[in-house]
Amino acid sequence: MAVTNQQPLEKLKIFSLSGIQMKTFHITWLMFFVCFFGWFGLAPLMPTIRADLGLTKAQIGNTIIASVSSTIIARLIIGRLCDTWGPRVTAVRLLLIGSIPVFLVGLANDYTSFLLFRLAIGVIGASFVITQFHTSMMVVGKIKGTANAITGGWGNLGGGVTNMVMPLIFAAIVGFGYTPHSAWRYAMIVPGVMMLIIAFLYHKYTKDTPAGNYNEIGRTRATKGKTDWSVLADWRVWALTIGYAMCFGMEITFDNVASLHFVDTFKLSQSSAGFWAGIFGMMNIFARALGGIVSDKVGGKYGMRGKGLLLGSVLMLEGLGLLVFAQAGTLVLAIASMLLFALFLKMANGATYGIVPFINEKNSGLVAGIVGAGGNLGGMTFGFLFKSESISYIEAFRYIGIIVILASVVIFITRFRKGEVKGDLEPAVAVA
Repeated sequence: MAVTNQQPLEKLKIFSLSGIQMKTFHITWLMFFVCFFGWFGLAPLMPTIRADLGLTKAQIGNTIIASVSSTIIARLIIGRLCDTWGPRVTAVRLLLIGSIPVFLVGLANDYTSFLLFRLAIGVIGASFVITQFHTSMMVVGKIKGTANAITGGWGNLGGGVTNMVMPLIFAAIVGFGYTPHSAWRYAMIVPGVMMLIIAFLYHKYTKDTPAGNYNEIGRTRATKGKTDWSVLADWRVWALTIGYAMCFGMEITFDNVASLHFVDTFKLSQSSAGFWAGIFGMMNIFARALGGIVSDKVGGKYGMRGKGLLLGSVLMLEGLGLLVFAQAGTLVLAIASMLLFALFLKMANGATYGIVPFINEKNSGLVAGIVGAGGNLGGMTFGFLFKSESISYIEAFRYIGIIVILASVVIFITRFRKGEVKGDLEPAVAVA
């Protein structure tokens, strides 16, 4: 059947803005990309902020934990709001409210106020759930993994670009004669403004579904029914939550600590450290999408079992790569091993959300929120390792590598069955 303007897409037209489906596709990943600027804009500036506010290693660890912990609850709430309000209204409200602490973090003058602002800013990390939910609404099942991986990956790309760009914005502000004390504060105005612009674009140019917004197609709270908390009894949801904690949890942890690690371990400048930390995030240009594409291909041939085995494999390879990174004694080896584990980590991100849409299609927003929250739970847990005064960053990376390998075993033994036969998971059509 030919695709009409009111149907989910059967083929992605990556370089097109034609139709509400592709407009939404591009705006929703751009929304997550911009939110990453607000969420992690402070991370590459932490060497300056550490000196300015006189932060200890433990206090820096607490701010890392705060930046990801608030997102856990936010993602659970946002997942349900997508089911109830629709992704469009949910996104606009999150962007408007989330921009407030991004603008105001420059008012922080001590550890406590800085910690509270990072806690508040962490809420915008829930934008990821909107991106995955909204993308799933715009495409058919056989390319959900591919589409989700592309929008998720290009959104995550914001983490890499942020690490590269924010030190340059900071340096430019210093170049205009401002002190470092003022420059990092003014720099955060940039992502705040970007969030307001995206809120306008999201409101004007997207729809909840290809057929229209929820209120236009008669989809209300009454017709959708109450939250089906029975999904919490589904072990597959928890297995994916554990898996996502290992990949996305490690990703946001690395985004938070990479600049400090390169400055302290290899004595790089803040700008150089931000550049190499940014390379890690830049892998999202293709790596997360690759995980989703391969997941769809494997699913078409081997069903959900194949998708699960793929996810377990890339998680195990991520863990092994982390162990190599932890042992790196030179900058060259550190960069090479970082690229190695980054590839499999980001593929694991994509492979996870190649499975999520098929677990419980009637409660896809809730499942996406629970699994997404797992990513931040992992980031929060790993943050305690980097906070410890008795554990070095190198040791923390080693411990996480071991934990990731153990988690991959959990994925290997979980059977991700779907009610329908694997023919429903036929390979994705070519991406245009």
